[in-house]
Amino acid sequence: MATERSESIFETPAYSGAVAARYVGIPYQTLRYWMLGRGNVPPIAEPADKSPLVLSFANLLECHVLNALRTKYSLYLPKVRSALDTLKTMTHGRHPLLSSKFSTDGVNLFVDSGALVNVSQGGQYAIREVLDVYLERIEWQGEGLAKFYPFVVTTDPSEPKIISINPAIASGKSVIDGTGISTAVIASRFWAREDPAELAKEYECSEQDIFEAIRWEGEYRTAA
Repeated sequence: MATERSESIFETPAYSGAVAARYVGIPYQTLRYWMLGRGNVPPIAEPADKSPLVLSFANLLECHVLNALRTKYSLYLPKVRSALDTLKTMTHGRHPLLSSKFSTDGVNLFVDSGALVNVSQGGQYAIREVLDVYLERIEWQGEGLAKFYPFVVTTDPSEPKIISINPAIASGKSVIDGTGISTAVIASRFWAREDPAELAKEYECSEQDIFEAIRWEGEYRTAA
């Protein structure tokens, strides 16, 4: 029963395309292209709902991984599609991007299966060091359960993991990690000129947590 529930909230439509794009840090039109395709070009991933476009938490994580491949590794989409085709035959899952940890040499895509399989070349084995800052922002907590730490300012490995998104907490909206305290509530009170130090006392968290929530919502609102 617990597994069924976790799978349900993992797949439940929860984020409009605009909200998901802001959470992941990509242009809205890029997200639409990935989820809906364009003309004769099929989508890369399958959204929870297509009309209107609404993403699940699983879709949110897929977009985060795709963003890593697009920006960190500069992979062309045809290579990503080729890799996904191979992964689908290996995993038989709806979300092959989330089936395993990915790494790349900048040309091909790899999946961690003990040794690293070069999936974009049809499954040749290759030993590679897995170093992926983006995937370290996803914390798997059991079958069908995960927590996502979005990048607030930079994509640097030292970026704090203070803001988290978990489909089982606050309806999947962003919170101060480990508290369930809404970042939107904190930011709205700050914009109403309440003192961050007093907010930290009231919510029993650190001032760093408060300022990170404000910073995140500021970036989020700027991107809106």
